[in-house]
Amino acid sequence: MIQLKRSEMMHFIQSLNTNEASQVLCRLLDEDPLLTKKIYEMAVKVASNVDADTIMNHVFRKLDMLDMDDLNGRAGRTRYGYVEPDEAAWELFEEALDPFIDEMRKNQRRALPATAKAYCIGVINGLLLYREKSRSDLRDWLEDAPGDYIDTVFEEWKKGNPDDSDIADVQNIMR
Repeated sequence: MIQLKRSEMMHFIQSLNTNEASQVLCRLLDEDPLLTKKIYEMAVKVASNVDADTIMNHVFRKLDMLDMDDLNGRAGRTRYGYVEPDEAAWELFEEALDPFIDEMRKNQRRALPATAKAYCIGVINGLLLYREKSRSDLRDWLEDAPGDYIDTVFEEWKKGNPDDSDIADVQNIMR
């Protein structure tokens, strides 16, 4: 077998797609069960490395990118009937937020309450920022959406049974 430098091996490992990397990890754990605890601890650190401000900025950018072209592509006559523009705007708005809400839920299921809380705070702050600073031409169709959706995010997060002090922290942000 050809001798490779560590840098060459690392380059190849980093080039693996998600499925390949998962297979390698599972085989490694099968061969050496003692690695399970170490890998678990690393995985928790990686999954917990979440910044609410980063999430806020991602939420804001995702919502602020929505425009009238997106709305025009959804509203009006379709083969299934007529879609009102305000209904189409809400669908676009919710679809933009779905990945963030899904991540929040995933972290609740993973028993990572601090990470779920960071997602909740980031999404809420992103909605507040969108309400205050958005220049999107679609924003007029979504006048009440940010405020209404803040409550939806908060209620969804509470389904993960956060402790009372975390609930109070998030409520303070919502005010």
